Amino acid sequence: NQIRVHPRHQCYLRSMLKIDIHTHIIPDQLPKWSEKFLDNRYIHLDHHCPGCARMMQGDKFFREIQSNCWDGEVRIHDCDATGVDVQVLSAIPVMFHYWEKNAAYALETSRFQNDFIAEVVSRHPKRFVGLGTVPLQDPELSIQEMTRCVKELGLAGIEIGSHVNDWNLNADELFPFFKAASELNAAIFVHPWDMMGKDKMNKYWLPWLVGMPAETSLAICSMIFGGVFERLPNLKVAFAHGGGSFPATIGRIEHGFNVRPDLVAVDNKENPRNYLNKFYLDTLVHDEMMMRYILDLFGPKQLALGSDYPFPLGEHHPGKLIESMQLSNEVQERLLNGTALEWLGLDGKLFM
Repeated sequence: NQIRVHPRHQCYLRSMLKIDIHTHIIPDQLPKWSEKFLDNRYIHLDHHCPGCARMMQGDKFFREIQSNCWDGEVRIHDCDATGVDVQVLSAIPVMFHYWEKNAAYALETSRFQNDFIAEVVSRHPKRFVGLGTVPLQDPELSIQEMTRCVKELGLAGIEIGSHVNDWNLNADELFPFFKAASELNAAIFVHPWDMMGKDKMNKYWLPWLVGMPAETSLAICSMIFGGVFERLPNLKVAFAHGGGSFPATIGRIEHGFNVRPDLVAVDNKENPRNYLNKFYLDTLVHDEMMMRYILDLFGPKQLALGSDYPFPLGEHHPGKLIESMQLSNEVQERLLNGTALEWLGLDGKLFM
């Protein structure tokens, strides 16, 4: 008789744990913060049919989601079907709430989401790792909540946006937050949000197709040129979507540094190319040629599987591109779990 192997365990037969560092989750029972805080930008869920919900901003429809966006059991079923062993859970960027002028309100929404993520992780600690969210418009409150996330809730780190209102990630106001993250050994995941130029991109889904890649490059360049990586060499930062447009434009970025240091090198005199081994990217690039390019540019030690589950722009079978490329076992294992474990500061034995 043939032995039937559950999909979840097929990767173990290859001795390869599969960790997806880029997945999003939302609490299914969101308070109606729009009424409590008198601002319709806050999302609430309209559970209009079983297993489905509309994300609403006041009376305005934002997005339709299904139960895999909040239900851990459903997520595990999906993971089993695609051989994913562990998901790293983080908030949907629209839930950052950086725009809220009363940071105490944003702290309340952050704590609610973080408690939810911690609860999901606690029910399935071998299947999920959590990242929190913080009210970065108030760095001091953010440090307090990040500390609670790491030390009390057991989360591995924090997801943040590609900018914080008018602050890019090199802002002096944000440096204490990054310093605290480094001292806590907290993983930081940077995800684009509130895309630049969105008022000029009202058709063709351009904010997601053009704005998001540009936002990620903005975040990376800000941290490089602002000296954040130079001043905090132990800071562990990963960027979504394969680094957005940054990898494809590193030549232009370096050339600008060389020919106009008076404009580019004002805060950091180091060549930007010297920082390619100082941060991580997920592998969500949707294209084999681009994957081979970032493998050559960054090396596998800086790349980790990320799918953007459960949204349409994600890789619907996480890791399929990696597994189709005939990479060596060593490189494949690094992409599927080794880099993720290093970034998260975790031991793979925790998930066996």
